Amino acid sequence: MPNTILYDDGTHRNVLLEDFDAGGFAVQSNQHVIVHGGEGMILDPGGHKIYSRVLSATFATLGNAKLRHLFLSHQDPDIVAAVNGWLMTTDADAHLSEIWTRFVAHFGLDHLVEHRLKPIPDAGKMLELGGVQMPVVPAHFLHSEGNFQLYDPVSKILYTGDLGTSLGTDYVKVTDFGQHLRHMEGFHRRYMASNRVMQAWANMVRSLDIEIIAPQHGAYFQGKEMVDRFIRWCSSLECGVDLILPSFKVPTA
Repeated sequence: MPNTILYDDGTHRNVLLEDFDAGGFAVQSNQHVIVHGGEGMILDPGGHKIYSRVLSATFATLGNAKLRHLFLSHQDPDIVAAVNGWLMTTDADAHLSEIWTRFVAHFGLDHLVEHRLKPIPDAGKMLELGGVQMPVVPAHFLHSEGNFQLYDPVSKILYTGDLGTSLGTDYVKVTDFGQHLRHMEGFHRRYMASNRVMQAWANMVRSLDIEIIAPQHGAYFQGKEMVDRFIRWCSSLECGVDLILPSFKVPTA
């Protein structure tokens, strides 16, 4: 699958890198690169098995731009496991929820680069890329306790991490929302914490001008109608503790 250009105005580019198959039991994941002027950022760069290929593709996408940021939406290994390699190979800073920074050290973070792992406070923060201010917005418990999403105001893309994940798709863009639900529903019912949190997220992102929702797994949603439909679906979904609490029973022989 070739790289997919989500946005390009000559100065600002958003690129979905090709699907780097880690093989075996490894879950499919998307890597996104944003380039503005002379600076770039990679989102959720992934684990060890795809590190060298993603690194090569990222530098090819950057061209003459310098990698400035690694954005880590949460702590899962399919996102952060290779972070030490990225920090040792580049001069970029890595940004991760403050509650997970000390856990990432268990992925082999070298003391020479640990000062470039920058904590994100619970309320989020702004990341500056080539003069563009990009909000890092809270999405806690969707699914991680310390979870963030990145909004790019130039391309109007909201990068949602695991929210919006679809499994088993052979396409990169959603064209039929109804048919796409079967690839999303089971994952979201189990991995997202509760409908209360989903509603809080939906109320927050409705204040953003969004043209694309780009999750870390599976296909992306493009266009106001498709974006709005996804947000409405999230806000009405029963999930997580809404469903699982009655199943707490001590197993018997």
